[in-house]
Amino acid sequence: WSSDVCPSDLQAIQSGLVYGYVGLVEGLVDRLRTALGEPARVVATGGLARLIARETPCIEEVLDFLTLDGLRLVYERNRDADATSARRS
Repeated sequence: WSSDVCPSDLQAIQSGLVYGYVGLVEGLVDRLRTALGEPARVVATGGLARLIARETPCIEEVLDFLTLDGLRLVYERNRDADATSARRS
């Protein structure tokens, strides 16, 4: 690494981690699309999703709260089912 690219060891390690994960994501997406035999939409979620998505064209959308939104939907469906069940009793 030249000092122009990464002026410190810490920045070199951080850069390696980010670009390592970018390569991991791109490799996984490529393998999954090959296995499926058709295009697949890629949605990223999680704490570092935006950081990784900025570095690769394979991520089409970032949904920061996908897991929490899913848990909310499960809760609401169960709550509604319980309410319906209680009214029938």
